Amino acid sequence: MITEEKKKVLQYFSEGRKSYKLMDFKSAKNFFEEALKVDSEDGPSMVYLARCRHYLDNPPAEDWDGVFVMTTK
Repeated sequence: MITEEKKKVLQYFSEGRKSYKLMDFKSAKNFFEEALKVDSEDGPSMVYLARCRHYLDNPPAEDWDGVFVMTTK
């Protein structure tokens, strides 16, 4: 059974992913932050929040395919 808390996290995460794929990193960042307000330990939201912050400072090319390429180990 999925708790109401987890349902909220999943909803915020889903909306965040939609915005992320559309390269709307500001909106996506907000959704991932909301998910983390509900569950501060949600790993996927933490990963995507960090990626949004990266892309807000370093926007990808216009033909970006949604793949995050690590540049450091």
